[in-house]
Amino acid sequence: MSTETKCPFNHGAGFSGPVPAGVGTTNRDWWPNALPLEMLHQHSEKSNPMGKDFDYRKEFQSLDYAALKEDLAKLMTDSQEWWPADFGHYGPLFIRMAWHSAGTYRIGDGRGGGGRGQQRFAPLNSWPDNVSLDKARRLLWPIKQKYGKKISWADLMILAGNVALETMGFKTLGFAGGREDVWEPDQDVYWGKESKWLEDKRYSGDRDLENPLAAVQMGLIYVNPEGPNGNPDPIAAARDIRETFRRMAMNDEETVALIAGGHTFGKTHGAGPATHVGPEPEAAPLEQQGLGWKSTYGSGKGGDTITSGLEVTWTTTPTKWSNNFLWNLFGYEWELEKSPAGAHQWRPKHGMGANTVPDAHDPNKRHAPKMLTTDLALRFDPAYEKIARRFLENPDQFADAFAKAWFKLVHRDMGPRARYLGPEVPKEEFIWQDPIPAVNHPLVDAQDIAALKAKLLAAGLTTAELVYTAWSAASTFRGSDKRGGANGARIRLAPQKFWEVNQPAQLGKVLSALEKIQADFNRTASGGKKISLADLIVLGGCAAVEQAAKQAGYTVTVPFSPGRMDAAQEQTDVESFAVLEPVADGFRNYVKGKYSLPAEYLLVDKAQLLTLTAPEMTVLVGGLRVLGANFGGSKHGVFTARPGALTNDFFVNLLDMGTEWKRTDEHGTQFEGRDRKTGTLKWTATRVDLVFGADSRLRAVAEVYGAADGGEKFVKDFATTWAKVMNLDRFDLASR
Repeated sequence: MSTETKCPFNHGAGFSGPVPAGVGTTNRDWWPNALPLEMLHQHSEKSNPMGKDFDYRKEFQSLDYAALKEDLAKLMTDSQEWWPADFGHYGPLFIRMAWHSAGTYRIGDGRGGGGRGQQRFAPLNSWPDNVSLDKARRLLWPIKQKYGKKISWADLMILAGNVALETMGFKTLGFAGGREDVWEPDQDVYWGKESKWLEDKRYSGDRDLENPLAAVQMGLIYVNPEGPNGNPDPIAAARDIRETFRRMAMNDEETVALIAGGHTFGKTHGAGPATHVGPEPEAAPLEQQGLGWKSTYGSGKGGDTITSGLEVTWTTTPTKWSNNFLWNLFGYEWELEKSPAGAHQWRPKHGMGANTVPDAHDPNKRHAPKMLTTDLALRFDPAYEKIARRFLENPDQFADAFAKAWFKLVHRDMGPRARYLGPEVPKEEFIWQDPIPAVNHPLVDAQDIAALKAKLLAAGLTTAELVYTAWSAASTFRGSDKRGGANGARIRLAPQKFWEVNQPAQLGKVLSALEKIQADFNRTASGGKKISLADLIVLGGCAAVEQAAKQAGYTVTVPFSPGRMDAAQEQTDVESFAVLEPVADGFRNYVKGKYSLPAEYLLVDKAQLLTLTAPEMTVLVGGLRVLGANFGGSKHGVFTARPGALTNDFFVNLLDMGTEWKRTDEHGTQFEGRDRKTGTLKWTATRVDLVFGADSRLRAVAEVYGAADGGEKFVKDFATTWAKVMNLDRFDLASR
């Protein structure tokens, strides 16, 4: 037998050996438009080395937090030969790492952000905007290694940014832990349609950015620092900045504070042409052990570092908090120049500012300050300029604004304060945290719950109305940024009470009946017990589900946990909540308009935001259809002669080969099902109904519920999954 080494991945002429599992043409290669059901099962226990019983909240609370911060502070000035610190301080590098971890968040779907430590994985670990952050994480590894499971990478990366600010003289607002790591890349985040780094195929019309994207190019966190598509126009750059930061939940004042505050520290790196830079981490050779962008320019590090291709130091004290960024911005007139790498940047006119800025690695060199095109946008955009000048003249306002904007930036995707952990959680509450009042009264007991259920079922409301209202309230939840849900009863407030999908007229009727029950109970209950409208909305849905199961011949109890409270309108940012309005909700057979993606894709997207699996999505759709919980009372998908009873009829009739389906419109959005023999119309349906018979994977699940012995399992699974959705926002339960 030959001892010649064979490549196990090359099976052309002259090679032999077994074909390893996982290579070759995949189903996705053959059918690229298949439903992305895989994202409903990402981050499973099988990928998690910590095991299903691991409790990160408990581990974090046993952390020696003060010692960890002390170790991080020491790291800031412990420069390593393999990656020397600029100006002898790693603080600016760690600020950038934390910023770029959190800064992928976008309000459109709540995805992105630093909540799961995704910067460790593709594609983020290899984005052009994240060059050199692989080194930042390696610098952190000895600390992560020391504290192990008590601090997640997700928390550590953000905390390192906070400590970096503090060691350079800035007083932060605080820090909240609680970000739990995952162990593989997210599959649910749409980063854009481009196939090459820094491509831009996301605009249409007059520079209208595709939803839900926020960044301007593939592989950038925010905007192009040279200006739109490299055009060094500060006014045009301001337009991009405003739109991008708005889509990341920042207003103009927060935007100016973040840019000016962040660029108070450190520098950019463009010592030479990008042709010297090797492949990104995901494409780098094995021996580089996950590090990428190896440079052949000089030493490839220190003063020879290449990241963005820009060579800019903004201030005279790049490792100290100051107002110097703003002073320089307004104190000089600026002219365009090229960096050593050929990128557009700006220098003071007439040689002003010479020798005022230190060199990052050579104490014998001095430089003039430089600016990016996006920095000059803060001076030349009228709205930004007004804010920036105010910050220049009022340093305390600038520091306060940056502290609040930074805290928001790195905590925006964490959800409500109930999820915050640690000794440095600020006492101050912010409206962007979607505050809900704390429970201030005794809660209802089992006897009260039973009595309230009876009153709800006798209130003159239909099963469909109770179910529809409860679903409308709870299904606003997004697992991505932990926003929405039934807690707070914000369905009775603007903007939710006006949303078309919530059927305002019906909603008003239901809420009026529930408010009467609430008032009667709270007036007469013993021991000071009260019930919130939020709890009643959910309890009404639970009671209706139980009644519907009884009508189908099954007894089931839907789990219910009281303790929700009612938010006030002044605790609700209308503009912020507007992004939670569904453009489609396949569970209610609702689509607001025409979209490029078929409705079944939008259903899967909604299911993923609700943290549902494919079986959970399937059982909910089947149950909601027979309960009549369709938008506008539509009969599409109501495959039953017993509407209102929680039967498995949806699946039985969907899988009936006696029915032949045909399109009723040219776009294939609605269908008729007729008897194969007689041609008699039996049912009507939408794409989100028929997909459960058409997609082979969903059909396999539907067959479980459509089987002769599937009725009882269907009812039990529906009740369990219904309760899951009702409690998705009950972070208070997890912390009890």
